[in-house]
This record gives sequence, C-alpha cells and structure tokens, in this order.
Amino acid sequence: MRLNWKGVEVTMKLFRNTLLGATILMGVGTTSAFAQGTADGADGASGEGNEIVVTATRRAVSIQNVPINITAVGQEQLARQRIDDIRDIADFTPGVTISDTGPGSTGTIVLRGLNASDSSATGASYDSALGVYLGEVPLYYDFKLLDIARVETLLGPQGTLYGLGTLAGAIRNIPNRPDTNKFEGEVHSRLYGKGHSGKLGYQMDGVINIPIVTDRIAFRSATGYFYDPGFIDYPLLLQTPGVSLPQPDGPTSISPAGYAANLRKEKDLNFEKTFTTRNQLLFQFSEDLKVNFTYAFQQTKTDGGQYNSAGVLGTGKYESAARYIEPVKRRAHLGSMEINANIANIADLVATTAYTDVKNDNQADNTDLLLDLDYGYEAFPAFSSWNESHDRRKQFNQEIRFVSRHGGPFNWVIGGFYNQQKRLREYTEHVPNHPWVEFGTQPNPDEVEYNSFNKSKVTEKAVFGEGTLRIIPEWQVTAGLRYFGYTSDVSGRAVLPLLGDPVSPYDLPSAGGESKKNGWVWKFNTSYNFTPDVMAYATYSKGYRIGGPNTVAPCVLPLDPTQQNVCALPNEMQFGPDTTKNAELGIRTQLLDHKLTFNFNVFQIKWDGIQVDSATINGIVGIIVNGGKAKSEGFEASFQARPIEGLSIQGTYSYTDAKLTQDVPGIIAVNDPPGTYPSSPIQLDALSGDRLPGSAKNSGSLGTTYTMPFMAGNLVADWTATYRGNVVTRLGWDRAYGAKLPSYVLHRASLAYETDRYSLVLFANNIFDKYAVASVSNDRSRVGLNDGVLLRYYRQTVINPRTFGIEARFKY
Repeated sequence: MRLNWKGVEVTMKLFRNTLLGATILMGVGTTSAFAQGTADGADGASGEGNEIVVTATRRAVSIQNVPINITAVGQEQLARQRIDDIRDIADFTPGVTISDTGPGSTGTIVLRGLNASDSSATGASYDSALGVYLGEVPLYYDFKLLDIARVETLLGPQGTLYGLGTLAGAIRNIPNRPDTNKFEGEVHSRLYGKGHSGKLGYQMDGVINIPIVTDRIAFRSATGYFYDPGFIDYPLLLQTPGVSLPQPDGPTSISPAGYAANLRKEKDLNFEKTFTTRNQLLFQFSEDLKVNFTYAFQQTKTDGGQYNSAGVLGTGKYESAARYIEPVKRRAHLGSMEINANIANIADLVATTAYTDVKNDNQADNTDLLLDLDYGYEAFPAFSSWNESHDRRKQFNQEIRFVSRHGGPFNWVIGGFYNQQKRLREYTEHVPNHPWVEFGTQPNPDEVEYNSFNKSKVTEKAVFGEGTLRIIPEWQVTAGLRYFGYTSDVSGRAVLPLLGDPVSPYDLPSAGGESKKNGWVWKFNTSYNFTPDVMAYATYSKGYRIGGPNTVAPCVLPLDPTQQNVCALPNEMQFGPDTTKNAELGIRTQLLDHKLTFNFNVFQIKWDGIQVDSATINGIVGIIVNGGKAKSEGFEASFQARPIEGLSIQGTYSYTDAKLTQDVPGIIAVNDPPGTYPSSPIQLDALSGDRLPGSAKNSGSLGTTYTMPFMAGNLVADWTATYRGNVVTRLGWDRAYGAKLPSYVLHRASLAYETDRYSLVLFANNIFDKYAVASVSNDRSRVGLNDGVLLRYYRQTVINPRTFGIEARFKY
C-alpha cells in the first residue's frame, strides 16, 4: 500500500494634523487611516470628513456609513506600511489570519477561523472559502498591490451582492483607474537588508497615466520588479543524486570528510524574483458609457521554501535539511473587459468578462515519502527521490449586474454570474540511479517511479440580488437572495513504471466521474442611525462553498488486489459543498467631534458539512471530504484617537473561538505509535470541541503616528506593534501529534519626510529580529528513524527576520 503522506499535509498622503493620520487602519469597519481619491470617483474618491469611500455594497458610500462588516486599507497606508501583497493584510485587518509561507504560493488565508485543514509549510495557491478579487475579477492570487486605491475586506458571506459565492468573506483589491484628463506618473524604489541573509533586497516600480484623447481615451500602467533576498540555507544538498550519500556517517552526525565527499550547501534559496505589470485602456464614450480593458501579468521565481527542518542533522532555525533544491515558478495572466453604463437614469449596468490563466511549476525532495512505503529503498544507501508537479488553472467568468439609481426609499441590485474553471495537474516522482537489477524493477529512461494526471472542469451559474428599503431616514432594511447551480467533472490516471506500467499515464485509459448541485443563499440586514455619528447594524446571512474534484487519479475498477493501487474510489473523486450561517451585531461611532472613533461587533457562525483534509483508502493519498459541524464566535473591536493636533493613536483587538461541534470519525491520519516503522497508519476521530486549525484565537495591534511640519513638507514618524496569538496546526492537535504554535509580537517603525511631489523614508520591520514559527507541514508522528534513515518530513515555516532599509518615491 502506498502511503502518500505528502498528500495528507494538506497568503493621499498622511492627512496632516488630523484624526485620520494613523499608522494602521482600524478594523471592524472603521474609517481608514488615509482617505484616497482615485481617477474614478465611483471607485473610491474621498468622502466627507476625509473618509475612504468604498464600493463593497455596489454603491460609493463612506465606509463609516456602510451597514456591514468591512475594513479598508487606503493607498497611502499600503505605501507607508510597505504592504506589497495580500500576505501583509492580516496585520491591519481584525478577524483575518494569514500565514506567510513565502513566495512559492499565495499563502494560507483564514477568515474568522473557518478552516479545518492541517496547516502547511508551503501554503496554498487556491482557496474557495473566500473570494479574492482584482477589480471585478475573482482570482486567488497574490498580485502585487501596485497602484491600488484600497483593499476592502468583507467578513461574512457575500453571495447576494457578488456573483462568486463566498463562505467566509471576500478581499477586494481595487485598482486606480485611468484618468482621461491628466498626465501623471510615479516612480518608487526600495533598498533594504534582511537579517540572516547575505544579499540586499530591492524593489523598483512605476506608474504612468496617459490621456490619449482628452475626456475620451486614457491608458494607465503599473509595472514593477521585486527582488526579496532569501534567508533559508540548504546545507545538505546532494552533490550527485543517486550516487552521493544523504547521510554519509549515519543518522546522528556528519563528519567533515563525509560532507566533503557527498554534500554541498546553497544559501538564501527562498529568495523572491517577481515581475508584475497591470495595464488598463479606458474608452469613455460619455459620462454614461465607459469601457475599461485590463491586462495583468505576474511571474514569481524562487529556489526554496521558507521553512526549516526542526533541527534534523543539526540544521538551524534558518536551514532546511532537504536533499534537493526546491524551485517554484508561478505565473498568471489576466485579461478583462468591464462595461459601465447608465441605463436611462434608472440603473447602472456593470458587465465584466474575464479570462485568467494561472500556472504553478515546482519541484521538491520526495525521499522520505518513498522510504515510508517500505519497499526496501533504505537498503540502497545512496537512495534519494525528487518530485515535480505542474498545476494549471484556466478560468473564464462573466458577471452582469444592475444597480438602481432612480432614488427614492427603495434601492436594488440584481445580477447574473457564470464561471468555468478548468484545471490540469500533472505529478511525477523520480528515483535517480535506481538499482533496477537489485530490486527487480523495470527501468525507464526518465527514472520515473510514479506518474499521474488529473483533469477537472467546474462550471457554476448564479443569479443574485438585494433590495434595500429605507423605512425612515435613520432606519434601513435589506434582504438578498442568490440561486446557483454547478457541475463538476473529473478524470485522470496514475501509473507505476517500476512495476511495468507505461511511463506516461496518458498511454492508458483514464477514469472519471461527475457531480452536480444547486441551492440558495440569503441575507437579511438592518441598520439604525441614532445620530449622524452613531450607527448600529445587524446581519444574518447564509454562505455556501461549492464542492469540486479531488486531484487524485480515479481508480480503474475492478481493482487488482495483487498490485499497488494508488487512486480514488468513485465516492472519493469529488467532495460536496459546505454552508455557513452567520449572525452579527455591530456598532460604529465617531465621538468628541470626531477625535475618537470606536467600532465593535460580535458574531457567531455555524458551519455545516465541513470540507476537510482526509485520505483515500487505496494509497492514503490526500483528498478533501465532507464531515461534521463547527462553530466560530467572537468579537472585533477597534479605536482611533487624536488627543492632540498631529498625533494619532489606534488599536485593534479580535477574539475568535472556532471549534468543532460534532464528532467526525476516522478523519485525522497519523502514524501510531509515532516514529514506528514499518509504518502503522491509522485514522483518528476528530471530536466535538476540537479547536479549528490555522487561525489565531487572539490578535491585535497598537500603533501611533506623529506628523509635524518641516521645511516644505512634513516629518511623519510611526510605530506599530502587531500581536498574533497561538495557532494549532491540526484538528485534535494535542492527541494527533500536532502543535500549538506560540504567540508572538512584532514591531515596525518608519520615519518619513514627505512633500506633495516626493518622499524619503527610513524603515524597519521586525525590529527586534523575533524568531517565530507561522505554520508547519506534517506532524510529530512522522519524525525519527525509518530503518536507520533519519526522516526530514517535519517542516516549520518561519517569519521574515529583521528588515531595514530606505525607500524613495517621486510623483510627476
């Protein structure tokens, strides 16, 4: 039986002398630290009182007047806090936990604790629990936040306002739009050093806006290159795979002579090299008809993971014990067309058509996995293995909606949505210089031990809408519905060339299956303004995440009991949908002549049919299954105060208690007893009361900003401390050999001189060089000796060390 445990291991400048000149955006729907205008006022122009205007409700509204749970980080805040991509948003958004697993993936994003899968040291490149948007296009990808007007985060289901159904919430990256009347540009550069790294990092980017035909056509482009130096060394790389000895002197230590004859070291392999560009061409036929075309591209390369090996063979905090370098190359294309039209002053039409193509190629050390299969590979001292995977997602989606503009006490939004995603995953395991004769296996030129492919297509269609009735000027009531249906098709095949199969799985017939579902989601919301500065709101809504295919080759039935079977049975090829019911109460206030802003909300989410990691019966290959119920409840609070002119103090705190409320039998895979080989895999029960993994129960931040006039501009000093509470790595962590990762506090600061045209900034992140583990892969039952070979399964993702540098920005 093949035990694929790797499969089981399953991202305006500071307002001088005002309240809003803050270090961090205070969460829970507070106003932003910075009000931001954009080229298109509907996309976020400054509102009254210098508050951010958001469009989450499909209308441009001051954030402090939006009757749902929303936060927004403005453009200047993104720049001042050096928030380059989505992985940095969690520090400024209560209720969100993001494990930065390095440039090899988008990372793991958890909203309000809604995650039941094991943590991962490599992160995720796709997550259907939430919607991540670039403009109007849903795409789970960490596009750099260049020329972004603001980032809006909506906590809770959003399926009646958006075509994409969301279980936990949505994150919207809203770009600045082309301006048909003004030529403008900006250049920016950053140079910095990073602790435990031997190289300097740098960033260069620029924005240009060209009015091609005044009032009619404009082009806007944002392009940048990022080099982030690595800080994880790989000191145990094989000189000649299949010939060099991975542990030349046994499992306890390595002698200088043994090292020199077999191993080598490469430094700082978790570097990031990213090129990104976003280009927009706007045709403004009139104020009532605009068409915007967008093309975005991003490519990221790295040669290693952002994780250590928990001290295996003497490796340190910033060292991996992998036998191979582990390169990743990711790239994404996005093309879209957005039409905005005024229909007879009755409704605004917004129609978006988009195509995205995301490709991930990576390689990794595969040795421990094959040793764990107990085929006797450990008898060959030079044995090692590496795998490669190629994952490609192509998505075509269309969304059309009408937003009323006729005025009056009743307003509405209605729309339709179509989304089709095609995925191809190819996975291969290689065994260099395998001793074919001694093992009695079949040789092949590519030294392939295992090869598979999996194809899937998921198509979703939906109609959605909301209506809002303002009963009296202070009181509004909103109701919304969404009806959807989806189909999911999957096919694939796996081969074992060592046992006589063809090298290519495409040379054999594939197997597959199909599933389909449909359903409804709904939302009820109301708010009441006790005064212009005090509003209370309540929401009760249903969230829905569609099911889909598992990326495991289907079984070809009937199974041959005399041969290894590494495949998914018909009931394992697909997983079903899960749902949430979300209830929350909140209040937003601005007091003392707007010198104090305070926001608070409480929530409870009931989660049913949870999608959670498990494994196939044949081969113990990682899959997603449905099972059990859970509950997440807590509160989020924030304040922002300006006690004296030029000084702003702000803080956030969130508490999230997320746990199972129902037993789920046989879903947690462990090796029991731990460290025992040959392997003894068992499936433990998840129990009611088990804490959900991947999110912090407690988190918060505290910061201050001081602004003072200096020469022709301002000196701006800010300091921020962020706190992430402890995180558990898997369901039943305390009995399933998981871990509770300790809490940590990070400090960041900057000193800037700013004018209307340029700025110069000195900055430092993680000032005290805190070492902390953000997530892990695998569990403590997979450590120890396997027939004399020291396993290197267990991996710990570590946070970025101290970073300090200088940056400059010039606008023209």
